Amino acid sequence: MLSYRHGFHAGNHADVLKHVVLLRLLRHMKRKDKPLLFVDTHAGAGSYALDSGFAAKNAEFESGIARLWQRADLPEVVADYVAAVRTLNPDGMLQRYPGSPRIAADALRATDHLRLYELHSTESALLQQEFSEAGRRVRVDAGDGFAGLAAVLPPLSRRGLVLIDPSYEVGTDYRAVLTALRGGLERFATGTYVVWYPMLARREAQELPARLVRAAGTDYLHVALQVQAPSPERFGLHGSGLVVVNPPWKSAEEIGAVMPFLTEALAQDAAARYVFDVRET
Repeated sequence: MLSYRHGFHAGNHADVLKHVVLLRLLRHMKRKDKPLLFVDTHAGAGSYALDSGFAAKNAEFESGIARLWQRADLPEVVADYVAAVRTLNPDGMLQRYPGSPRIAADALRATDHLRLYELHSTESALLQQEFSEAGRRVRVDAGDGFAGLAAVLPPLSRRGLVLIDPSYEVGTDYRAVLTALRGGLERFATGTYVVWYPMLARREAQELPARLVRAAGTDYLHVALQVQAPSPERFGLHGSGLVVVNPPWKSAEEIGAVMPFLTEALAQDAAARYVFDVRET
């Protein structure tokens, strides 16, 4: 697990979906004055170079954010996300990509707080550096984000968003996300939880979405994007999805409206499709 480096995948189709959804949720949550807490259980390095290092090796961003970078027909929700990426690329050249912590930090207010967990020693050091001047608003913990949730939930403000986003490189991650989600809801039932999952050929990955929806209960958004058919060798990521528990009012509607566009823009073959399922009481 500790060999995983998100830099290899920065800005790919899975990041696009995750960050479009994350940013839209945060925009809605900011509409209330009360401060909120953002918790990232697997925060990574914070931001990533695309023109060198890990990201340049596989250049996965070329089939992700790069496909949106120069388009003039972006829906408002997608344009908002691309604008967030542009803050790291002020000269207009796509050279850096913000991870979830940077997306959240830039979107949130001075009165909001971030609690970021990263277990990989190199990644956590980079994360500390990324937010070295953020002051008390951002706390970085070099540790296990699954275990850390018990210490931070519920937040004092009783408002918060928890992003659960492991690498799923080891089989225990599939059980751990369910345990973390159920435990979080027991402590903080009204919080918003965002669980990312990969579309892979392995059985655990195929069963996870339904298990997450069952754990979510009555108020959830399930959105997924398959960009290509599974490979005949049953290797590789052919899409990804998110289950959002307690999505802010009207946020699901805005996310659903852009899924046809994202499917068209990020499709790699004719098997591209999306899932959009929402249940709100």
